[in-house]
Amino acid sequence: MSQQRPGDATAAWAEAQVTALAPEGDIPEYGTAEWLALEPAAPRRAAAVITAAEQWRRHVHLLNDPAEWLRQSTRAADDHARRVIRVLDLARRSSYAELAEKLKPRPARPVTATPGWPPVAIPGRPGWWRHCIDGRQVDLPHREHEHEKRAA
Repeated sequence: MSQQRPGDATAAWAEAQVTALAPEGDIPEYGTAEWLALEPAAPRRAAAVITAAEQWRRHVHLLNDPAEWLRQSTRAADDHARRVIRVLDLARRSSYAELAEKLKPRPARPVTATPGWPPVAIPGRPGWWRHCIDGRQVDLPHREHEHEKRAA
């Protein structure tokens, strides 16, 4: 036996009837002037009634199942979003939060003098230089150091 839900069978029956009654698909909306102008036994008139009944059945079903209503209401938008994500390859791009994190200011790196290299100017202290003397970081108000003069 099929695992088809009752609503699926009903929808399939309604679709088959409408297709048989109006194969060209030109069905007036139920209750309109065009529908009223049709002969009472016109197949298109019956197709409009079946179409309206099926729409009402789906409407009532969706009122009783808000989650299903939301799924059906947003199906086209969800499908479009999936296509856009796939085309733009958004899964591999940084998110807004990741980009914002990259733009945040980082703490300043400490000024460190390196052995064997010239002294480094200290930001915010004009005229002061950081030297590496005997493995220690030493701040002096000049660029030259006696230790460096002796080594030269």
